[in-house]
Amino acid sequence: MITISLCMIVKNEEEVLARCLDSVADLVDEINIIDTGSTDGTKEIAARYTGRIFDFEWIDDFAAARNYSFEQATCSHIMWLDADDIVFEKDRKLLRELKEEMPADIDSIIMSYHLAFDQEGNAAAGARRNRIVRREKGYRWHNPIHEYLEVHEGQIYVSEAAISHKRMGDHSSRNMAIFQKKLLGNAEKLEGRNLFYYANELVDQGMHAEAVGHYEQFVANPGDAPDDRMLAYSKLAESYHHLGKKDKKLQSLLLGLQFGKPRADFCCSIGYCFEERQQYEAAIYWYESALALPLPAFHMGLLNLVCWTWMPHVQLCICYAKLGDLEKAHEHNAKALSYLPNDANLLDNKLKLEQALGIADVGDDAPSEGNPPC
Repeated sequence: MITISLCMIVKNEEEVLARCLDSVADLVDEINIIDTGSTDGTKEIAARYTGRIFDFEWIDDFAAARNYSFEQATCSHIMWLDADDIVFEKDRKLLRELKEEMPADIDSIIMSYHLAFDQEGNAAAGARRNRIVRREKGYRWHNPIHEYLEVHEGQIYVSEAAISHKRMGDHSSRNMAIFQKKLLGNAEKLEGRNLFYYANELVDQGMHAEAVGHYEQFVANPGDAPDDRMLAYSKLAESYHHLGKKDKKLQSLLLGLQFGKPRADFCCSIGYCFEERQQYEAAIYWYESALALPLPAFHMGLLNLVCWTWMPHVQLCICYAKLGDLEKAHEHNAKALSYLPNDANLLDNKLKLEQALGIADVGDDAPSEGNPPC
């Protein structure tokens, strides 16, 4: 059985650290807490779980701090978490089984990283990360901001277990400050992933016009990974949406399709472009295409997971209702409700559609003629 060193970097995390450690402490063999300058009760909370607490002088470099944390590990494998991460019970079970059954020569265990949730608590957005790695491989972190763990070789295992990120606070100002200090001595020196990450920070600051130039520079580089370029095109489309440039938005989404198989999130975004133009039949084509596509089996980039569940059904309800096909609208509204059974808008749609179709008694709030109920 493998053994696991949990390695975390923390600073002023007294509100969330116990929640994180409570969810994982009994599943690991060692906990290493690297404190980068806390002034609250973070260290005292950490001391309830481990005596392995180390100080690291903060130098505006997340990769350096994470590499230092990995250097403290003594077990066969290393797991990393952020303080505002949590392992839910269903994933705790999977993680326990994984630890007991995993061959010792597995070099990296990839796990889903759930980053947002719908009203029912289901994952709405997420990515995958190299979450547990074999210590003797010496894998290193790179990049001072938006750091990544480079796993360039070895035996890889994709686990069904997930880590959930329950973010506390807004880090966009901190991130931008690190960019300016570490990477923007000359903005023209930004290249590769840093162009993409900097554009994302500009979006977080509402600076969409500035972000566009950096996204376009990034996607123009043929050396970057196809998944990264595909995601950059989706972010470029998002910026064009905020700038009111709808033709550019659609163009960006279509260009993104050149880097791999169509994905449901791209299909939904393209469908919405046609829906905005009131081209409902074209929109229906793209939303129904989304429903036919499986979730990618191996994808490290960010995915809008609701595009594989309830989102296409909601939009198809609207489009079919606009075209007067209330039976189809009712069908897709019901399928959306199977994912979101307590959603007030979907329940209201259900009532109005059933009244319009004669499934229920018509009341005063029946949809008026020419005003589709979705």
